Amino acid sequence: MIEAISTTVSSAASAAMKQSMGMNKDDFLKLFITQLQNQDPLNPMSGTEQISQLAQLTQVEQSYNTNSYLQSVISALGDSATLSAISFVGSEVTAAGSRVYLQESGGADIKLTVPKAAEQITVNIIDGNGNVVRTLTGGATTAGESSLAWDGKDSSGVQLPSGAYTVAATGMDTAGNSFTCSPFIRGVVEGINFAGSSPLLVIGGLEVSFSDLLRVKGVM
Repeated sequence: MIEAISTTVSSAASAAMKQSMGMNKDDFLKLFITQLQNQDPLNPMSGTEQISQLAQLTQVEQSYNTNSYLQSVISALGDSATLSAISFVGSEVTAAGSRVYLQESGGADIKLTVPKAAEQITVNIIDGNGNVVRTLTGGATTAGESSLAWDGKDSSGVQLPSGAYTVAATGMDTAGNSFTCSPFIRGVVEGINFAGSSPLLVIGGLEVSFSDLLRVKGVM
């Protein structure tokens, strides 16, 4: 396996060198040998000059080999990230995110982290156009994780279409001071989207970046 990788990298480096300089090490050596064969026997190339030319070839070749090895390493890391992403399928994850997905069945649970005890929780649900379509309120809530049920209807009682909505939540303490609550996403990873520059976890209709993950729990 190592020999195969080394051969592939060497071939890639030789091709890159050929494209950039118009010749690779084989072309250089042929030219070098031809130069030696046709040099003036009364004024031959000095040994120092020969060594200098060969040293320059070695440096250039090593540079292209290094770049090719780095490309191979990057590619291998990309394959590793893909395999790692696939391993998350079926796991329950918790991720930071201010979105909620309204299913066709017409309801959703909005999950929040409340930083301190609140007398009241207010949650604004915002559509894709930036309009607040519904405001939910909850009673006294202790600090920690909490949830608020949404029936999927707007403020007029009309059932909204399924899809992703944005959530903005605030709490109010006993002194009447308001503070921000942090929505989060929790669910089982149903799949992975590899279409972009980095894999995204698909959770209940939402796509979540690996950088937003807070916790992962394997489903037994």
